[in-house]
Amino acid sequence: MYIYKTAVIGAGAMGAEIAQAISFSGVPVLLKDVDQGRVDKGLEVIRKIYQRRVDRGKMTQDELEKKLTLVTGVTTFDGFREADLVIEAVPEKLDLKRQIFAELDRLTPETAILASNTSSLSISALGQATTRPHKVIGMHFFYPAHIMKLVEVIPGLDTSEETTGDITAFAESLRKLPVRVNECAGFLVNRILMPYLNEAAYCVQEGASSAREIDEAAVQFGFPMGPFTLVDNLGFDVCREVVNVLLDAYGSRVAPAAIWERLYALKRYGTKSGAGFYLYGDRAGQPDPDLERIITELCRSRKPTAFSIHRLVLPMINETIRCLEEHVCTAADADLSIIAGLGFPQSKGGILHYADEVGLDVVLKELEQLTKEHGERFWPSPLLKRKVAAGHLGKKAKRGFFDYAE
Repeated sequence: MYIYKTAVIGAGAMGAEIAQAISFSGVPVLLKDVDQGRVDKGLEVIRKIYQRRVDRGKMTQDELEKKLTLVTGVTTFDGFREADLVIEAVPEKLDLKRQIFAELDRLTPETAILASNTSSLSISALGQATTRPHKVIGMHFFYPAHIMKLVEVIPGLDTSEETTGDITAFAESLRKLPVRVNECAGFLVNRILMPYLNEAAYCVQEGASSAREIDEAAVQFGFPMGPFTLVDNLGFDVCREVVNVLLDAYGSRVAPAAIWERLYALKRYGTKSGAGFYLYGDRAGQPDPDLERIITELCRSRKPTAFSIHRLVLPMINETIRCLEEHVCTAADADLSIIAGLGFPQSKGGILHYADEVGLDVVLKELEQLTKEHGERFWPSPLLKRKVAAGHLGKKAKRGFFDYAE
């Protein structure tokens, strides 16, 4: 199926950037929101993205204006009856999304694909709100969507292979890197990201190290930014929604560190609120008595623990292996996604290549020790244990999650 006309619902930063990426590929797109003010803000985001290209000499002003003619801001569903694809990009609330999908089911052609940009919610549940679950799919872009190449393509239980193939091809036409991810809570990238962020938070609340020191260690390891800089930019409120989805699906092994709720209660949502794990704006660099008080209170009941970068990286490796067990993705797609979506150091070959390099027996031993010290969130995955028992120890054994021929 060739996609000639599209629509995006939600003119916030993510929706606007998705619409820009579509228009850049030469496909017309409707950008819808509930009022003209929000639509205008979304259109301004798109214009600014194109203007930056003009300023850098990557396109002319005339080309900018031609691209903008492909984007039409709307506050009604007029025009949706001609859409071949609609991408929903509204806040992460299942009831809201289901309501929108039910409405789209009535207002779009029965041949139209209905996609969600959700970062963690059930695609199958969204499909159930329609009479065409075979045409409902996840198309998860990463922020900023006009820059980030990775797109997770997530079929639900009833999504057809034809729909999956059409969305994969469409993502490629946007010059994106689509990776098929079989449905699970958090999908692939966010499911692997959250244990990393959560363990960093545990390290701070247990007095193992400061947020600044942990961020510096992560950058030294090869990440583009540290976990606390990242979460402050993503937004506590956004991360909290994903954490709750994971907690509901996977139980106590993904229980969030207490410091998250303490900071959330103070409305410290990150850069957008002026404070998260760091202070911003006029308060940047100043003493932070609220954070210090919270850490002191949380440390009071236990001895300080030890920090190492592996304490953050090993939960990511372990969760990636669990994804392989559940057939969420392939090993190659996992490595590609974590490099492209999370900025895992490319020099290390990807997260599973890194595990193979370290040695799967070493990874298992370290996880077992961390389990003794910190509990079930480090419990090694069964597949890792099976690999080690079979002698598939990684690069040194010429076989791990990948084969290493002579």
